[in-house]
Amino acid sequence: MVKVLDEHERTMAFAEVALGQIRSLRQTAIPRNYEIWYVYATGYNAPLNKIINETLARHGKLTEGDLEQIYETYLSHIKTTDRIDKVGARVIGEIDDVMTVLSEALGMTGYYDASLSGATEKLSSAKSRDQIKSIVETLLRSTSEMRETNKALEDRLTLSKNEISNLQQSLEAIRAESLTDPLTGLGNRKYFDRMIGMAVQSALASGEPLSLLLFDIDHFKSFNDSYGHLTGDQVLRLVGLSMKQTIKGQDITARYGGEEFAVLLPNTALRQALTVADHIRRAVMAKELKKKSTGEILGRVTISVGVSMLKPGDDTEALIERADACLYAAKRNGRNRVICEVDPEFAVESHSRVA
Repeated sequence: MVKVLDEHERTMAFAEVALGQIRSLRQTAIPRNYEIWYVYATGYNAPLNKIINETLARHGKLTEGDLEQIYETYLSHIKTTDRIDKVGARVIGEIDDVMTVLSEALGMTGYYDASLSGATEKLSSAKSRDQIKSIVETLLRSTSEMRETNKALEDRLTLSKNEISNLQQSLEAIRAESLTDPLTGLGNRKYFDRMIGMAVQSALASGEPLSLLLFDIDHFKSFNDSYGHLTGDQVLRLVGLSMKQTIKGQDITARYGGEEFAVLLPNTALRQALTVADHIRRAVMAKELKKKSTGEILGRVTISVGVSMLKPGDDTEALIERADACLYAAKRNGRNRVICEVDPEFAVESHSRVA
């Protein structure tokens, strides 16, 4: 009883802190905001607390845009595991129900089989018309009951099939979310690692070209240091949006990690890949960055790009290493540029790394 009371008091204390923050900052008391502040009060999500403390220290408030960004970045993806568990529990429950119905049907089948065996014996020893009539009526009742049992089983199995199909679709949606970066809406690193392995195998088998672009946001750390991590997140979203608007069809986009992005271009040779890379670079640079909370214009974002193309005998690691070396060369040679493995800057970079 003491433990129950302690847990009640502890969670009520978290709730009071959450409501107190909403009240003092004059925010709307909607479930999203309450969840943010409740998690903040528990202290279990250190990155969330850090970004809130940093933003409050800078601006003394959190705008609706800030709260939405915080929730999408630090809370929404955590629910994926809970959703998988719930769907899994529903699947198990559905299977248990079906097994119960099947057990009942098997019991009824056994009973019907016994009735048929008994009727056979009785018919062989029946002496009168009334006795035969009684046996036949018993068989008819048993057959009718068996028919009803089979119909109920058929209906239940149909319902279960539909329910499990819906649950399967839910799991597919959750699986897709687990491969998606919640901040940018692009594929995440797990998705990229899976897709590049498949793409390299396919290209080596078919002899078709495969190119890789690696992007890095120029001076990203200075955005975070000058304007805060929420603005840094906005920069990441801007780059992600530019990539979505530029990349089409079979090409594969992903947030590679931190401020790095990757694009896989199947059936694309190096010269075409350079064109795609420069289109993305220009698309990013064309967008003006505006701070959501204040409307302040913060200038334009630029990216550096490294481009490599799969060679015979390559593996995934070699393809990535060359693109990464090209990206590093682009950074060292002034940023806001595209460099590929046939450029002289790449040769210098590769030589300096070996040395």
